[in-house]
Amino acid sequence: MSNMLEPLPPKADLETKAILKKCAIAHRFLAELKGISETIPNQEILINTLALQEAKDSSAIENIITTHDEIFQQELFPESTLNSAAKEVRDYAQALKTGFGLIKTSGILATAQILAIQEILEKNKAGFRKLPGTELKNQQTGETIYTPPQNNDDIVRLMANLETFINVDDVYDADPLVKMALIHYQFESIHPFYDGNGRTGRIINVLYLTLKHLLNIPVLYLSRHIVNTKTDYYRLLQKVRTDNAWEEWTLYMLECIESTAKNTIDIVGRIRKALLDYKHQIRNNHPTFYSQDLINNLFCHPYTKIEYIERDLNISRPTASKYLETLVTDGLLQKEKYKTSNFYINTALLQILSNSTTS
Repeated sequence: MSNMLEPLPPKADLETKAILKKCAIAHRFLAELKGISETIPNQEILINTLALQEAKDSSAIENIITTHDEIFQQELFPESTLNSAAKEVRDYAQALKTGFGLIKTSGILATAQILAIQEILEKNKAGFRKLPGTELKNQQTGETIYTPPQNNDDIVRLMANLETFINVDDVYDADPLVKMALIHYQFESIHPFYDGNGRTGRIINVLYLTLKHLLNIPVLYLSRHIVNTKTDYYRLLQKVRTDNAWEEWTLYMLECIESTAKNTIDIVGRIRKALLDYKHQIRNNHPTFYSQDLINNLFCHPYTKIEYIERDLNISRPTASKYLETLVTDGLLQKEKYKTSNFYINTALLQILSNSTTS
């Protein structure tokens, strides 16, 4: 199926009653998520743990399947050859954090940042597609369902239009959540790269929400909802291309935001509760070695190791080992072995992250 992709904004009226009503609900939950995220004293805790969670779910949409254990071990032992899926998930988390750093510094989400994100994901500098031949096919039947722009000049022109749409509010005076739905549709339809379009597009979603100050940090990840509604996601993307069904697509994306915000509020609340519980237990039982740096270490990474404790607390290896073994005895950590190294699992945090995948 091939048709000419029009630049943004669309001609359709997207301030329908249904969309405005759904926008209001989505905004309410987004604001609640922003608020509860700010109650975690060290924001790196959420950026690290939830970025890995998102990386896992986003990669699953592309049939890159891995487990929490493989991802967290890959984080601890990057020099070891674990499975390639875990490495791809790690690259996704890195691309997300890099993108967030770039927009915080520049205050815009431009083509340069999008290229930088895709480069980390795909480990190459191929940039925008230059050769024709890219088609999106039905994985079951092999039938071509959509042919994105083939000419490099068209891709460059449409990406320049998208960059303006993202960064210049006067171009289209609409609710930023509606604009996010349009941006996602347009990016996936331009399909500017040979590989990594889906994952790059999902990173753009959350970066746009932080750019518009609807979130302070990137904690709302839509991939879980998309995994669970994959058929609808692809069907509605295609329906915009064939039938200009903008309202249905926008309502789907707003539902995605609402559902994911509710889920993430729950996850952040549980992380906060576990963090305070660990903090009180360690401070009461081991005042000699309790510190905020220790708590940050245990909650920034579900898995930790002696070297991390040495580095973050600036203590000797034997002392770091003693602290960790004490927390194993207390039942706060679980000790495991990988090759010749020990590592330590924050059991409460792992349970929260593992259980949240089914919700």
